[in-house]
Amino acid sequence: MAPAKKRKRNEKRQHIAALILARGGSKGIRLKNIKMLAGVPLIGWVLRAALDSKQFNSVWVSTDHDEIEKVATTWGAQVHRRSPEVSKDSTCSLDAIQEFAKNHKEVDVVCNIQATSPCLHPSHLKEALELITKQGFESVFSVVRRHHFRWQEVNIGGFEVTKPLNLDPRKRPRRQDWAGELCENGSFYFTTRRLIEEGQIQGGKCAYYEMLPEYSVDIDVDIDWPVAEQRVLRFGYFGQDKLEVVRLLLCKISGCLTDGCFPISASGPEMVTVNEKDINGIRMLKQEEVDVILISSNEDLLPKGLAEKLSNMTDCQVIKLEKDIQGEVKAIMDSRKLDWKEVAYMGNDVQDVECLNLAGLSAVPTDAPVVALNAAKYSCHSAAGKGAVREFADHILLLKKKAKAQMEQNYQEGTSPLHIP
Repeated sequence: MAPAKKRKRNEKRQHIAALILARGGSKGIRLKNIKMLAGVPLIGWVLRAALDSKQFNSVWVSTDHDEIEKVATTWGAQVHRRSPEVSKDSTCSLDAIQEFAKNHKEVDVVCNIQATSPCLHPSHLKEALELITKQGFESVFSVVRRHHFRWQEVNIGGFEVTKPLNLDPRKRPRRQDWAGELCENGSFYFTTRRLIEEGQIQGGKCAYYEMLPEYSVDIDVDIDWPVAEQRVLRFGYFGQDKLEVVRLLLCKISGCLTDGCFPISASGPEMVTVNEKDINGIRMLKQEEVDVILISSNEDLLPKGLAEKLSNMTDCQVIKLEKDIQGEVKAIMDSRKLDWKEVAYMGNDVQDVECLNLAGLSAVPTDAPVVALNAAKYSCHSAAGKGAVREFADHILLLKKKAKAQMEQNYQEGTSPLHIP
């Protein structure tokens, strides 16, 4: 028995690497791989899933672009700077994967994860990898089941006609009577080094891993970005921490609810402009039992009279903060017995950075300075005073709905008590 145990301990453990290909020269959307999707860089969604899966000895991004490299390292990946030879428009994925494998001899299995698949979850990667580590497959790729009747164009005598590819039109099956077809969804491809060196991504003893349609979102096709965001908010992977229900939103007035501009006369600031969409967003939050406090600071030019009008218009408390914004916000939370994870914060500048970092959810308008954009967990598409607050309100409510659904599911499964505020 002893020799057998010793041999097992000495067996070489496979080095399994995740590899995301992210070339900077996208011909569709410029720098698409780091474009913000639901408040997260597109590549961040798959990096978070790969890292949280705990299945990989290393997680890499292969890129030729400095900005993509910065985002990749921020999200915890190592970077392989690809050569110009595999950074051309004509370069295929296999070329870039082969270059990576050639430069990283320690890697035995590569999982090529597509950056444009933001609904990937750690469980998908874990279950697919087990087909290699436990069942001996050499390549595994992700698919989705489709129920599409397909036809082919045929040119006969100069006339375009069609013929069926996967059905008999005289006996069209009902959906429930047809298993459908397996289609690659491009989320990931596990491949052994041997196959990569032979010029294959799918080969040898090959298996597929089926993903449900709701997780098969592919930004690589011509999908409407806002539609993709809605799908990601419902089916994306948000990290290991349990989704919390926000109970309080602290929102800066100047630079968030308003555009930060004040018409000034000899007597001082006279008016501000408020977007009706933003007011409706605040009302929606309050209807869903999310309290909203509007905040201003010493630097704001907002006079007392306008603050009172905003308070009456929104039915929200307006609080003026002094220099220690974080300390004063913490005092507000303590008075309500709230933790940071239960608080959403919307700010717009350097003085908000600490609160943006600490809050469970945080956001800035699209025209906020870079220092605030980097600190926020959600970057709005809308500018200050032009719908940014409404956009963040929609984001909060979608996550609140997602958290409620998760709590209900846990209750039905008997894993947690049901408490839905």
